[in-house]
Amino acid sequence: MFMVQEAAEAAQTALNNNALLGAGIGMGLSIIGAGLGIGRIGGQAVEAIARQPEASADIRGAMILTAALIEGATLASLVFALLFKVLK
Repeated sequence: MFMVQEAAEAAQTALNNNALLGAGIGMGLSIIGAGLGIGRIGGQAVEAIARQPEASADIRGAMILTAALIEGATLASLVFALLFKVLK
């Protein structure tokens, strides 16, 4: 009976550790993806403004809107990952 209880506790500990590992990997990938996405948006916007300076206001507005959407999605994924970590 004691061995069964000990095995159940070991399985629960492994499950919790895997949940923490998954949450950490998810948060890291989310941050990396957002950084790459926003960096690419900024670089492409600068190139577009260099090609067409008269359209800089439109390009800048679209860039800011897209960057805000990426940050919102990243924040949502971080919140979900933290919830999975807290709730185990």
